[in-house]
Amino acid sequence: EVQLVESGGGSVQAGESLRLSCAGSGFSFNDYAMGWFRQAPGKEREGVSSILSVGNKAYYADSVKGRFTISIDATKDSVYLQMNNLEPEDTGVYYCKVVYATNWSAWGQGTQVTVSS
Repeated sequence: EVQLVESGGGSVQAGESLRLSCAGSGFSFNDYAMGWFRQAPGKEREGVSSILSVGNKAYYADSVKGRFTISIDATKDSVYLQMNNLEPEDTGVYYCKVVYATNWSAWGQGTQVTVSS
């Protein structure tokens, strides 16, 4: 059974940093994508960043480019999101997701990030 456990969320002031971690287990394949999504109150869940386990190619939403950095440790099936210069608009619940090449996917339970001005 695939499990994703996020950690690292918290409450910070604008301009500060947080590092999110997502520890995966039970993966059946070595070729997958892992990513971060977020959902602010009253808004739809949106993609933030993703990375491929093979080749480490990364993708970012325009709103976080230059501030967030995603990384992966494929040996641990884990993905990380370094978030710098946080803004109040970054507030939300951050979810980790894994997607296999077959399009099968799984979500983590989420971790809250709150940025105050």
